[in-house]
Amino acid sequence: MSEAQSHHLLIADDHPLFRGALREAVTGLFGRADVAEAGTFEEVSEILERGGDVDLILLDLSMPGVRGFSGLMYLRAQYPSLPIVVVSANDDPAVIRRCMEFGASGFIPKTLGIEAMRAAVARVLAGELWTPPDVDLTRQSDAETTALIARLSTLTPQQVRVLMMLSGGLLNKQIAYELGVSEATVKAHVSAILQKLGVESRTQAVIAAGKIEAGQWPQLPARDGG
Repeated sequence: MSEAQSHHLLIADDHPLFRGALREAVTGLFGRADVAEAGTFEEVSEILERGGDVDLILLDLSMPGVRGFSGLMYLRAQYPSLPIVVVSANDDPAVIRRCMEFGASGFIPKTLGIEAMRAAVARVLAGELWTPPDVDLTRQSDAETTALIARLSTLTPQQVRVLMMLSGGLLNKQIAYELGVSEATVKAHVSAILQKLGVESRTQAVIAAGKIEAGQWPQLPARDGG
């Protein structure tokens, strides 16, 4: 990597020890690197909303504030041009394929050694995609899952957040409070989600979202009341 160029990276993981290991891995790549850290998804959002230049996010799938692929879905919708590399202890090939289907630029298993992590990050910063070489990315999901992923990818960032909260079993008034919007706004978002996913109820929307989670997102029953 170029010594003269300064890189801005964001490490999002709720384990301080692993953040430290990742920081060591990426700072060894550059002469100058500005590495921010976040332990919750809320901190990730705050750092990005402050408008600082971030060249790459290293994102854990499981951290406070997100479940399964919801964090990746939200960031992809909100910041479509920002490269995101998922760093996860779950290196199931189906999970890796799904991350790439949702627009990740790479997938790094947490078991990867530091030198291999450095090489993977360098490849992504050079504009390439990186996944473990033994993962077959050409294997297709079934047609129903592929169609559902395409529908989920049309959700706006706020709709992704509402769907995450529906999956957590929150009522409309609780979602409104969390997002700082009116209940009417939440109802409009829910209606739009149902239309985009081609389902008729909140419960069906949560079930649909759960179908693509590959065991990543434990479901709570959604209540159809507001």
